[in-house]
Amino acid sequence: MKKLFTIVSTLALVGGLLGCAADPEVLDEGDAGSALEEECTPSGDQIESISFSGEFGSAPEVLFEAPLEVDTTQRSVILEGDGDLVADGDDLLIDYALYNAATGELIEESGYDELSPTLLTLDTNVASFVGVSLTAACSTVGSRVAGLIPSLDAFGLEGAPEFGLGPGEALLFVVDIIEVKPPPTPPLEELNGDAIPGPDGFPLVDYAPNGAPTVTLPDGDIPSEFALATVLEGEGPLVGAGDVVVVHYHGVNWNTGDVFDSSWERGEPATFPTGGVIPGFRDGLVGQNVGSRVIIIIPPELGYGPAGGTGDGSIGAEDTIVFVVDILGVQ
Repeated sequence: MKKLFTIVSTLALVGGLLGCAADPEVLDEGDAGSALEEECTPSGDQIESISFSGEFGSAPEVLFEAPLEVDTTQRSVILEGDGDLVADGDDLLIDYALYNAATGELIEESGYDELSPTLLTLDTNVASFVGVSLTAACSTVGSRVAGLIPSLDAFGLEGAPEFGLGPGEALLFVVDIIEVKPPPTPPLEELNGDAIPGPDGFPLVDYAPNGAPTVTLPDGDIPSEFALATVLEGEGPLVGAGDVVVVHYHGVNWNTGDVFDSSWERGEPATFPTGGVIPGFRDGLVGQNVGSRVIIIIPPELGYGPAGGTGDGSIGAEDTIVFVVDILGVQ
């Protein structure tokens, strides 16, 4: 269910390396990251041949004659914003569109609404997917910027065929820079306070001293609508669209009664962007305060139904699921 760019931004946030990125030794021998780190990434004939239209905050319209090939990342400012200048190390809230520059095909794009933004950590000093940071660097908040990124500055020579980007093919990245997120505060180790019962029709939940829940499902029909209950109200910062959250969670398949996933059972909280999870889980977190505990009932169309269920069979395409979630922090 995760999108290509969400995978990239998540791995960058936790300091991981992309499994399909080029080998660092190959990058050293090639042109990856060859734009000067202390200067803005230059434009070029190839990116200047592309026609861009559309307003900031809406999906761009892009026209170009494929294939486009480049040896180094080229950058073009389409719309210049009047906000603050971004800097290396900033966490940027963005909307984006990704195109295969060799075929002209759209790979994926944001929803361009209040729930669609993604978090990008700007870092022009890393090899993996550096073209994205080279595109966003030197920009101001409120800008729309485009980058034409060679394979060595993106996923490496092998590309990302599972997402429609073949070996050696360049990537066109169009990004709207919405805001710079403030520095995160350390996450909570556990929540303070006693949870109240959920509304009628919600599961009965008992909590261990460390907050780990035991869920008892009520008798009757399986819910078919999304439902959310805040059973413990926190006082921390609000979770926004695109934020990376630190949570403890416990998931139960309502149709079978089985626990299919639990960070409590693994013994450590999970960290992920709200844009990288199923819509129902995202909708249960955005707008909540850090320090809150929520119970989320998710029907299949907002869960794993569109994907036909999970690969391990623990959730079917028509199954309703329920989560108990402790929101420990925002990064």
